[in-house]
Formats: sequence, C-alpha cells, structure tokens
Amino acid sequence: MSKAYLLTGGPGVGKTTIIKQALDKSLRAMYRSPQGGQAMAGGFFTEEIRAGGVRQGFRIVTLDGQSAILAHIGIKSPYRVSKYGVDTEGLDRVGVAAIREAARDRNLVVIDEIGKMELFSPYFKEVVLAAINSEKRVLGTIMLSSHPWADQIKQHPNVVTITVTRTNHQEVLEQVLQWLDSPINDG
Repeated sequence: MSKAYLLTGGPGVGKTTIIKQALDKSLRAMYRSPQGGQAMAGGFFTEEIRAGGVRQGFRIVTLDGQSAILAHIGIKSPYRVSKYGVDTEGLDRVGVAAIREAARDRNLVVIDEIGKMELFSPYFKEVVLAAINSEKRVLGTIMLSSHPWADQIKQHPNVVTITVTRTNHQEVLEQVLQWLDSPINDG
C-alpha cells in the first residue's frame, strides 16, 4: 500500500467530508494512544469563512485547534486567487507548522488541501514533499486542475490519487478506511 492518499475532484463533492469521516472512524481505534494521551494524527483542514451566507474567504484549522486566515476578500496581498488575497504568512505559521509537527511526531499527516492558494508558499511545498517522502502516512486533498507542482505530487511513487465524485463518496470512504487499516508497503 502507498504511504499517501490524496483525494481530488470538483468543488463540493465531499473530499474533506470523507477525510473527516475516515478520521472519526479510524482515530478512535488506531490513531489515539491507548492511555488517551497525545493524538496520533496532525495537520490541518481548510474551512470557508462565511458572512450572511456569502463566502468571504478561507481559514486553516489544525487538528489541535489552532487557526489562521488563509485567504480573504479583505486581504491585500500580491498572491491572489480570484477575489481572495492569500496570506502566506498565516499559512506558514499555522499550516506549515502543523504539517511539520505531524510528520515528526504523529502517525498520520492530514493536509486539506494542496491547492492553488497553498502553492504560493515555497515552505508549504517543501513540507508537503517532506511528509510524502517520510515514513508517515499522508491523507489529504489535492487540486483537480492541472498545475506543474501538484501534477508532480500526483505522480509521486508514494501517492495514490483518488477522484471523488458525487456518486462514489461511500466507496471512496471505504477505500480510505481500508488503507488506514493496512500496513504500509515500503516498496
């Protein structure tokens, strides 16, 4: 089995939901220490920031509860995706640090997501590649559209990329759970 599973697909098909459901089901059994101590998974999720039902931006939330704004319509930044200014400093401070810590101290690294906004940070790219090359499992999401760096990650020998659609949610969830329960194949 591969060390990294990355889910891809269009917006709103349930990639993040699958990861959260898989963590909820498997963390109880595998990724928490038996004495109820330190969590054995780390990393981050990306969440929408909404006001009045309208998306204003995106926030990074780590598995241990830290957060930072990733992008917002009110951010002035040289890095932009559509109407959003991207805060690479917040990404580096919270997101990159969470991936680095998880790759060092946890069994499972969660990266939601490897997308256009995150790829403005060279530190993010460096830590994602280090996590994928580590002995740890990596579970995350990656952009569907073509991007030179993301395409290289999708082709990495340690990575399995699974396309999520509106109709295969349960099938992909079962596949991820099976992968989490299986031993890692080093070659």
